[in-house]
Amino acid sequence: MTLEVTVFAESTHTAEEAAAAVGAELGQIVKSLVFVAPRADRPVEPILCLVSGTNRVDVARLAAVTGEPHIRRATAREANELTGFVIGGIPPLGHLRTTRVVMDPDLGRFSTVWAAAGTSTAVFPVAPATLRALANAVVAPIAVEAQRSSDPPTGGGRETSVPAMPVPDPAPAV
Repeated sequence: MTLEVTVFAESTHTAEEAAAAVGAELGQIVKSLVFVAPRADRPVEPILCLVSGTNRVDVARLAAVTGEPHIRRATAREANELTGFVIGGIPPLGHLRTTRVVMDPDLGRFSTVWAAAGTSTAVFPVAPATLRALANAVVAPIAVEAQRSSDPPTGGGRETSVPAMPVPDPAPAV
């Protein structure tokens, strides 16, 4: 398989910047977010979440899907050490070590999505089904729509269009 990487002069570090650069909807941008599942009996396990640009990860949902009750967002240093890439350019594949990947089903609404290609100025287009296969991702309802600053509070952002599933007590969403 060949992926066509495009490198821009301007930043594609944020989903908004990437959408503007490629002329796509914000939802077509794949945010690659690194989480860690720390345990005393083994090294920290990276978990990569591939999330639609309009969404944010609900940590409680992610914990339920992964079976990792103490999951948390990786620090910038941890993300770099675990994937080999800097935040803002983390691609969905090609990491330093095997990484568990969970994909937001909202990405499947589009025929093409755009993912980071290793730097804060490089992206590539890919069909969501191809992305899932290449990243060896499990598709699961881990995200909720990101609340815009002009939106009224919604009680923790629990409203979502994904199928209902048991969710443990709320944890901060990223």
